[in-house]
Amino acid sequence: MATNTQSQLSSRTDEVTRTEFTPSILDCLAAAVLVADRNGTIYYRNATASSWLPDGHDLPTVFSEARFLEPFDGWSAELPHIFDEKQELRFECAVRLSTGSSPVLVGLSCTPLREHGSKLVTGAVILIEQGSRQEAVEEKLEVSKRLASLGKLATRVAHELNNPLDGILRYVNLAMRVTADAPDSKLKAYLAESRIGLIRMVQIIGELLEFSRTTDGEFDEMNINEVVEQVIGSIASAADAGGVVVAADFHNPDMPTVRGSRLYQVCCNLMKNAIDAMPHGGRLSITTGLVDDEVIIQVSDTGVGLPEHIERIFEPFFTTKEAGKGTGLGLAICKDFIEDMQGTINATPGEGSGAVFTVRIPIIECHHPSPLTTRGDDPKVGDSPDLP
Repeated sequence: MATNTQSQLSSRTDEVTRTEFTPSILDCLAAAVLVADRNGTIYYRNATASSWLPDGHDLPTVFSEARFLEPFDGWSAELPHIFDEKQELRFECAVRLSTGSSPVLVGLSCTPLREHGSKLVTGAVILIEQGSRQEAVEEKLEVSKRLASLGKLATRVAHELNNPLDGILRYVNLAMRVTADAPDSKLKAYLAESRIGLIRMVQIIGELLEFSRTTDGEFDEMNINEVVEQVIGSIASAADAGGVVVAADFHNPDMPTVRGSRLYQVCCNLMKNAIDAMPHGGRLSITTGLVDDEVIIQVSDTGVGLPEHIERIFEPFFTTKEAGKGTGLGLAICKDFIEDMQGTINATPGEGSGAVFTVRIPIIECHHPSPLTTRGDDPKVGDSPDLP
């Protein structure tokens, strides 16, 4: 009996010790730790957080002057991903810590806090780790501002040039009609060359405007396989007209979901390029799956292959297509889109002929898996190579 009582007292003492010791462990961390509820109200901060961060009882107040370096929709929009979807989020932002006068780069890791043995999320744990030195922060912020300004400027320039170019092209077309029966072949040749150049400019501006309108919230959240299916449906007529057989192989039916139309744009560009690379027909294979912690999307064709310097295909305005058939912007913008999702895109020669484009996206950058909706217009399914 005494032994049982002593054991119970020892167990109780250990429990109290653990309860009292946990905060002191967090206070010893060199990183700041905050715990907030689904409304953003902070109900715990460790010693480092108290010394680093400004006073405030909620996340919007504490991070009111923070400058996020990637898309951030505000805590009211981001917290539901943690509490309802049990998703881990990561952000980079520049903040002015209480310990210094200049802003520093910090990384925010936002993790769901679950009750022991339960899937219920009771809080959001925000771990703040100090990053690069001040010079690197300022340089990164400056680059970010320049890119944002350049994007806005490009959109404005494209809008301003669109109307006069359209007018010039119309007058060139009229002049070509007037001179259709003229004996001077040089004039017609000059006009024809001018028209080709103008059409290329119109295509470049149109592509810039198309991508500038792309936003992450444009499409509903969709399973990645559904995104690929939609793209296959949109290029079906072009594939049939070119004698191209399309084969899809979905290794995992329950793929993560994504928001927005950017991945759709990427897949659409890769598949259209593949069809263009097979002028005499061929086979277009699309494979999706999960490898380790990454989503893999592979688009391969049996076309004309890749140029000698493969890395150049992702450079802006580089194209191997005939004049007037390509702007050279598609792959460059696709690369930017995938890198914004912390992923990669690369191209390798196919077996024998053709090309293979592989997109890799970390699962953490996507949303949680959802069942794949069965569609009536399923693509033609065939054998595809195993994922790397």
